[in-house]
Amino acid sequence: MKQHIKQLLLSACTFFLLCNTHSVLADTASDTETLLNWAEKTYPTIFPSHQATQNIEPWLYRYYPESGIYAGVNKNDNSVYVLGGPWGDNPTVIDTLASLINEIDNSGGSGGIAACDTANALTGVTYSQSGNVVTVTTNGHCVAAPDLTNTNLCEVPQQTTASGISLLSSNTITASSIAGISTSIPGLPNPFQAIVDAAANVKHCTMNAPTETANLVVNSDLCLDITTAITGAIGSLPIDGIVITPPVNYFTKGTYTSQSVPDCFETDATTISDALTGEVWINQGGGFVKVGS
Repeated sequence: MKQHIKQLLLSACTFFLLCNTHSVLADTASDTETLLNWAEKTYPTIFPSHQATQNIEPWLYRYYPESGIYAGVNKNDNSVYVLGGPWGDNPTVIDTLASLINEIDNSGGSGGIAACDTANALTGVTYSQSGNVVTVTTNGHCVAAPDLTNTNLCEVPQQTTASGISLLSSNTITASSIAGISTSIPGLPNPFQAIVDAAANVKHCTMNAPTETANLVVNSDLCLDITTAITGAIGSLPIDGIVITPPVNYFTKGTYTSQSVPDCFETDATTISDALTGEVWINQGGGFVKVGS
């Protein structure tokens, strides 16, 4: 009888371990699919086509023939590796699978987070949030920014009810440089970096802002390919002595902060918007003029 009970317990334990092992492997496979699908969407220049996941123990991986890059997960250590292209002939560890999945989950699974409307975010820009701090990055890659008027990193989501919260936000550039554009006139500084930096360092006030954007801090580390925008701008202006050597890349790091204010119209904001009604005002000569809704 004791032997029978012992055998029954061993069988039950074995079944339990097998089921849990299968569950872990299933989670690994599912998370690998999530990660690689997200990578293809987020970094199309590196992973330019959708590929099927292959399984050769202990690897779950995809191969991208256009770029010669392998990306996958080693099931022995549950870490994510890449090989080929800029990573060379030796497998390079990126991070653990769990850590990357957590980052994707925190970004809404598709680059979005609660505090920011990222529906129009540039392809290749990723978002993550911890507390009131949002991190926006291109992960060391340069992403196309064909329209410099549409580079708001954290648009306030449209609201359906009045919150009564007014937030004054400002962006401070802490480091920036432009590569691929220069002047052929000795002593003439590059005018475009000052223009781009000035455009990024504006203040904006939001009326009826959502609660989750109060005291928000957004740290950015970006590389933007502005070749199309700059080429178009120069082509429409009578400027001599400007030399473009594509790609024109704008590297920028900055911190965006916001603070509660009693009245947006009593601030020095450049623009004001109402997150509830969609109305917009611009500062002209110290007074605000409505320009849209």
